This record gives sequence, C-alpha cells and structure tokens, in this order.
Amino acid sequence: MSSKTANTVVMWLLAIALATSFWFSSGWTRLAGGLALFLFGMQCLEEGLRLLAGSELERFLAKATDRTWKSLAFGVLATVMVQSSTLVSLLTIAFLGTGLIGLGAGLCIVFGANLGTTSGIWLLALAGQSASLADMALPLAVFGILLGFNGPRSKGAGRVLLGICFLFFGIDLIKGGFTDATAMFDPAQFKVPGLLGILLFVGIGALVTAVVQSSHASLMLVLTALASGQIDVDQGFALAIGTNVGGVLTAVIGSLGGGRAGKRLALANVLFNSGVALLALVFLQPLTALVLWLAELSGFAGNALLELALFHTLFNGLGVLLFVPWHPRLATALERWLPELAEPSVLIAEVQAQAQPVALQVVTRARYLDDNALDSADAAVQAVARELQHLARLSLEVICHALYLPVDQLRSAQVDERALQDAAQGASRGLDAEQLYQHHIKGVYSDLVSYMGRLKANLDETHNREWIASQVLAMQLVDAVKDAKHLQKNLGRQLNGREPAVSAAYAELRRHMLWVLREMRVISLLDLPEEALRARLELFDGAAAKFDGQFRERLFAAVRENKLDGLHASSLMNDLGYVSRISQSLRNVLMLGLGDAHELLPQLPFRSEDEAPLIQL
Repeated sequence: MSSKTANTVVMWLLAIALATSFWFSSGWTRLAGGLALFLFGMQCLEEGLRLLAGSELERFLAKATDRTWKSLAFGVLATVMVQSSTLVSLLTIAFLGTGLIGLGAGLCIVFGANLGTTSGIWLLALAGQSASLADMALPLAVFGILLGFNGPRSKGAGRVLLGICFLFFGIDLIKGGFTDATAMFDPAQFKVPGLLGILLFVGIGALVTAVVQSSHASLMLVLTALASGQIDVDQGFALAIGTNVGGVLTAVIGSLGGGRAGKRLALANVLFNSGVALLALVFLQPLTALVLWLAELSGFAGNALLELALFHTLFNGLGVLLFVPWHPRLATALERWLPELAEPSVLIAEVQAQAQPVALQVVTRARYLDDNALDSADAAVQAVARELQHLARLSLEVICHALYLPVDQLRSAQVDERALQDAAQGASRGLDAEQLYQHHIKGVYSDLVSYMGRLKANLDETHNREWIASQVLAMQLVDAVKDAKHLQKNLGRQLNGREPAVSAAYAELRRHMLWVLREMRVISLLDLPEEALRARLELFDGAAAKFDGQFRERLFAAVRENKLDGLHASSLMNDLGYVSRISQSLRNVLMLGLGDAHELLPQLPFRSEDEAPLIQL
C-alpha cells in the first residue's frame, strides 16, 4: 500500500470515528462544531483582510524593515490587524525567498508576530465570555453576504464581517458545548501537585494547539474552561505556555517542503517559542506574582480571563526582549546551520550529460518559484525575476553546448584557441541540442508558465507591466535556444567536413557566436548608468550588423570564385539568419532588463549572483 493510500485510509477512519462520537454526545458535537466555525471565521477574516489590504501591506513591508524596531513593529501591527501570525509568517517567507528583505528583518517580524498574537486573547477575554454573541452575529452575516456581491474591496469587507460572524457563532457554541462535553469528567482529576502537574497541562495545551493548528482556537478553549470553572488560573497559565509549544509543531509542519528561507524562519520560531516556554516555566512563580500585582493595580484582580491574557502577553514580551538584541547573531547562525545550496559555476555538466543515458538524466526544474509568494504581487514578481536569471544562465550554457563552445570560455579573460579547436574536433560526438533543450530549458520554462498562471494576487499597473515583460523575456531566451538547435544541424556536420571553404565559413559563424555570448555576459556585468549600457548595446548592434554584411559579401565572393556552390552558400545564408536571430533575441533580453523589466530584475540577465561587476563607478 502506498503512503498516499495509507494516508487516505487513516483520514477516512478518523472521519468515521469523529462522526460516530457525535452520535453519543450532543455537547461534544456543539463543542466541535463551535471550534470548526471559529477556525472558519479565522480563515474568512484572513481572506477578507488580504483582499482589503491588496498590495498595500506588501509595499509597507518593503519600507518598514530597514530598522530593527520597524521590523518588530510591523510584525506586531500586521498580526494585530489580520489576527493571523501564520499569514504574516508566510508573507515574510515569501519576501525572504525573493530577496526583498534580509533574514535579520524577517526574524524581527516573526518575533513581533508572536507578540501580536497576544492581542487575540485580549479580545477574547474582553468580549468572548460576555452575553450571547449570536444576536450580534446575525446582522454581520447579512451585511457580509450583501457586500460580497460587489468589487474586490467590497468583497474583502464582506469576508471580514462574515469572519467575525462565524467567530461569534463559534464562541457561543464552544461556551455552550464545553460545559456539556466536560460534564462526564472533572478536569480537577488531572490536577497533579508540583512541577509534574504544570508539565501535564503544558503538554495538553501543546497537543490541542498542534491538533487544531491555531493558537487562537486553543486559547479560546482555555478561556472557556476558565470561565466555566473547569480549571483554575494556575492550570490556565500552564495551558497558555503549552500553546506556544504547540506553535512549534505548527511551524515545523508548515516549513516541510519549503525553501531555505522557510526552514530558517521555522527553526527561529522553534527556538523562540521553545525558549519563551522554558523561561515561562522557570520563572512561573515570579511571573504569576507579577500578573496578580498588575491585575490589582489595573482594577481587574480576580478576573481570571484578563489575568490569563496579561500572563500570555508578559511571557511573550519577555521573549521578544531577550531575542531581539541577539537577532543578528541568530541570523548568522541560521545561515550557517541551513546554508543555501551552492549554485555551480557551470549549471550543465558536459561529462555527466555524455555519460548518462537520456532516460536517466534528471530534468532541470525551476529553483526559486516559491508557492508562498503567489499571494503577494511583489514577492511573486521577484520570485519570477530570480528564476529568469536562472533561465538566462541555462540558456547561455545550452547555446554553448549546442554550438560546441566550451562554457568556461564565457568567463575566461582571453579566448583559448586550443580549447576551441579541441571542441570543434569533437563536434561529431557533442551534445544533442534537442536533448539539451528538453532536459535543461523546457522544464524551467514550463514551471515559469505554470507559476505565472497560478498567481493569486491582484497586479497593479506597474506589476502588470513587469509581469508581461518577464513573459516576453522568457520567450526570447527560449527562442534563442531553439534557433541554436537549428544551427547545430549543419554546424556539427560541416565544421570538420571535407570542403575547406565550407568548414572555414562555419568556424567563422561559430567564432562570432562566441563573441556574441561573451558580449552578453560582459554587458550584464557592467555597473554603469542605464544610458551608458544602452550605448554599449548600440555598439554591439553595430558590430553584429557589420559582421552580417561582411559575411554575406564573403559568401557571394566565394560563389563567384567557385569556392562555394549555390547549395552550400544557401545553407550558410540560412544559418547566418539563425546566428542573427540568436544575437537579436539575447540583445532583446538585455534591453528588457533596461526597460520594462528594469524594476523586476535585481541585476541584468546572464550575470550570476556570485559575480562582482567588472567596472564599478
């Protein structure tokens, strides 16, 4: 039995067991239904606030992370606004993965999000245990549904109202069902004196949070138990600590299958929540005394719900105070523990490609297209930009292999004539361009097209222009590779052929293509103003046009002198067309990088991330 089938069977068995449990206890049914409505309300609230915020939250994030206190404040305020630390964490992971913010800023945002989560328990403590909220929920449902029939912003407001409506309904059902569901057992029977009893309730809080995947929902259950007298304040404090521990499991599960940015943030969340929980346990007695003293000063002494909210805020705030000063060192440690996978200087290994059968070769896929970024216009555009850099480097290398040019000659200070000659002599056993395209270009390009089609965020005019430019840029790269495939057909056959004039002409085309590829990389590495780079491209255009004209003249002269027949001359003219189209496509890629895609690309295409500019002004 496959793992997927086993998981399906387990899910069905759990669903049947849950449905059976509803048959035996109406109180448990109301409790479970209330919890489900509460979680659904949180989802609606999150979706509505996402629609309302649009790209404003993203723009604010990009501007609000240049200082530690700004990053921390953003994490707090964003979580208070959307009441979902998960959404804030996912947005942070997306921006980290695309390079819009640094790891240090991301850590401060996550620490702030943990502190911002405490606002939810204050709202629940202040309003969740008052009179029935169902009467307030019904009007919210009416207006929420009506608003949903208009535009995106109106629909977002409607989703917010529906989210609050379901939260209210869920709270009422939880309150009503909790008493009935717990009538069959007395939580006091679990009260064990001393440290063991505290650890027991910490474990229960962690387990509940891990199961429901929401600290808000588990804290709602703790508040309900406190309000109904099922547990005392000490047990409530221990359960609150447990919700932080349960958040560790949520962070780990959420990072599975993600990139390095997500794993680093998840590990940071594990360290923060575990450290805060440990500190709260060690200093439980002083913290409890501080809570009781502050409650008395504030006038709500004896209100267990508000005391729990204050305790939850204090120990999370203590964690922020301890972790934030050390966040640069933590960021350095996380990058050392979870380093980025090094990108090789040559992406396509010729030896590997020759040694392995085609069926056994691994198809190259996209590296930087993080699905978490699809909810954010800025993050999605930047993810595509990084992948375009990857595709550009792959395209240059595929063209090199297709034309029997050593890839290291793209980076060398001077062309190694011996290496060029050796590669030309091995043209008959060289790499097939069609296979190179299928294994190293098509997979990445298809991933890009699929990713662009799954974009969830709404694009404004600027992002839409960049999005279109990125599509054109990708197509230009693919077109250049496809033209190289056509050029290889005659080049591989004629480069070492029996007709000296034909072989010399194809060697000239090949040498010109090496110049084109080297020029593309050199221009990409220049750290010059845009006007200077455009001028350099104009020089390239002039040199390419001059070669085209002179090559044609030499062909016709060779025909007149009977050194070439018409058949070979026509083939060379066609292949000169492929050379011109490859040059034009690559040149267009750089022009897009200076034009509509200028804000999209962190650096010009054909420039790998580990290379410094050749000229710095």
